[in-house]
Amino acid sequence: MRMMGPQRKGKMPIIEMGASRQSSGDLFATTRWTAVIAAGMRGSPQSERALEELCEAYWYPLYAYVRRRGHSREDAEDLTQAFFSRLLDGRSLEGLSAQRGRFRAFLLASMKHFLANEWDRANRLKRGGGRVHLSLDWATADTQFKIADRCAASPEALFDREWALALLERVLEGLRNAYAAEGHGPLFSALQPLLLPETGGGRIADAARSLGMEEGTLRVALHRLRKRYRKHLREEIVQTLENPAEVDEEMRTLFQAFAAG
Repeated sequence: MRMMGPQRKGKMPIIEMGASRQSSGDLFATTRWTAVIAAGMRGSPQSERALEELCEAYWYPLYAYVRRRGHSREDAEDLTQAFFSRLLDGRSLEGLSAQRGRFRAFLLASMKHFLANEWDRANRLKRGGGRVHLSLDWATADTQFKIADRCAASPEALFDREWALALLERVLEGLRNAYAAEGHGPLFSALQPLLLPETGGGRIADAARSLGMEEGTLRVALHRLRKRYRKHLREEIVQTLENPAEVDEEMRTLFQAFAAG
């Protein structure tokens, strides 16, 4: 699993509250997180894979949290690696009932418990040793953390902000791959910087010229991308919730975390 790249500064693009609920409860009766919750300690191939996918997508915010708690780069790598090793072995799932509603909250609460009670420095899990399920890009993580650490936010606030960034990068990566598969990779590359609703007309005109398109045609394509982006964003957030009806509340929380960074 690779990192999505360094974080970008600026506003969180086009998160609209209450937009197109699409009967979320019907579309997402079983999300990745509900699959994990349903299995609990018993485990199943489906729930194990669902948990791995969630961890692969959102491991970096937890690493940044550990760093902001005062741990060195090396210790943070060891702690994060050991935490996920235990989590994916099923030994940390007893606490699901406490923070089960949102994977984001569960992961942070579990790490706090791990740091406070379960880390034995004398028996530190060496990087690359033990039973490790995730291949994590530590070099990229360290660079990304050094950029993020310039803000004065608390470890918890930084965790939420990095979660929002990881979520956005995951959505954008999915759209980038989808456009490439459809043969429209250059179009996505031109449209991505224009996702913010306040994008000026001059930039849109320049993009249209670079693609050899009419400006009106590009505006239509941009409208479709924004609509598709909102849909994918909501779908990705829902995958981290037990109750899909909480998607708007979670979006507000993440938007506020991003804006405060």
